Amino acid sequence: MYGMSEPAQTETEHLLPTDLVAARRGRFSAELGIDVAELDDGELFKWLLAAVLFGARISERLAARTYRAFAERKLATPEAIIECGWNGLVAILDSGGYTRYDFKTATKLLNLSRSLLENYQGSLNRLHAEAESAEDLERRLIALAKGIGPTTVNIFLRELRGVWAKAAPALSELATDAAKTLGFLPEGQCDSRFAAARLQALWARAGGSARDFPDFETALVREGLLLRRAKAHGARTAH
Repeated sequence: MYGMSEPAQTETEHLLPTDLVAARRGRFSAELGIDVAELDDGELFKWLLAAVLFGARISERLAARTYRAFAERKLATPEAIIECGWNGLVAILDSGGYTRYDFKTATKLLNLSRSLLENYQGSLNRLHAEAESAEDLERRLIALAKGIGPTTVNIFLRELRGVWAKAAPALSELATDAAKTLGFLPEGQCDSRFAAARLQALWARAGGSARDFPDFETALVREGLLLRRAKAHGARTAH
């Protein structure tokens, strides 16, 4: 089996989806102690908070550390975020290493929390229920606050695929590139929705359940990040 710090480019012929998950690990939410599978509004908001943090141009390590700083202070509900206030949020973001994005992220979290309370009584499940389609679900999430974009929504919904009926985000570029490199998808152009369906079929054939498919998709994202870093390192050393 390949090393955890290197892309899995040498085992592609016999690599199974379950092998990749075992090596790369699955959902980021589970790693943070968040259980999205039970569809509890409290857990869903925790994951949305984490997705906002992961959505910035910052390392996964710092984003995870910053989320844990919020969780340790029990600031993982819309009400708690609002009560903490802008200055308090900035201080917590800074403590986690989020200094480049502290001001605008604090504003985003406050606006998101207020919007969720005002429009959906603080319930992400209600937001999902009111959405008419997968596309409408994504639009409603983006509309929660300025600064929530497709990247954040993709991160959030990726781990709810197979859990929320309308969670059907496009396969991310990172996951697609990794899947092609590992031989799970054919090279060349392919529709993102088709690619996701193909990967779901591969996961099912390997014995995985639909609700656990996000573990495979997230493992592909992790692999894609390693591939991207390896490519960037190669470009630097070439110069």
